[in-house]
Amino acid sequence: MHDLLKPLIDWYLHSLESGGYLLIVLLMFIESTFLPLPSELIIPPAAHLAYTKGDMSLLGVVLAGTLGSWLGATAMYWASRWAGRPLVLKFGKYFLIPPEKVAKAERWAAAYGNYGIFASRMLPVVRHLIGIPAGIVRMNYLKYSLYTLLGSGVWCGVLCWLGVKAGQDEALMRGELRALTLWAVGVLGVLGVIYWFFVHRHMQAEKK
Repeated sequence: MHDLLKPLIDWYLHSLESGGYLLIVLLMFIESTFLPLPSELIIPPAAHLAYTKGDMSLLGVVLAGTLGSWLGATAMYWASRWAGRPLVLKFGKYFLIPPEKVAKAERWAAAYGNYGIFASRMLPVVRHLIGIPAGIVRMNYLKYSLYTLLGSGVWCGVLCWLGVKAGQDEALMRGELRALTLWAVGVLGVLGVIYWFFVHRHMQAEKK
């Protein structure tokens, strides 16, 4: 696995050295639209590079990631607001957005409103689709932008921290299986805590 991933990681790190913040903005823009490009593969390597080489700053990585997320989310919002629900349902499948995913995002937005926009930035699937129901129902764009920026900033900050900590583990950098396993478990644990703190307990409160 390490042998398969290393060329891709090396290419990305090399591209970051030349593309810098602009590349992060571009990739996070894509991540927040209809292409499922995981932010977990974008921000941590950039944070590691910023921490070790200093060509970028950690704050800059967070801001670039947040900006890219907001731009992508804005594109989804206005496209959905302009097209409307019938066109989204009809043509969304051609852009990897099938009706069932749209329905899931709509249920989420209807249940949790403004807070759902914030929390969605930390959840897979919903994260890059939440702009669709927000645009369809013509949610206030300034509020949508504010909660998107806040949620994206928190998420990019967490991923940045994980990238720095992972980069300090020499065994992980060598691709040792035990280190990879421990980090995978650790990352899932951190994400689980974030999910509970920002999402689950608020959802339970809403139900009560």
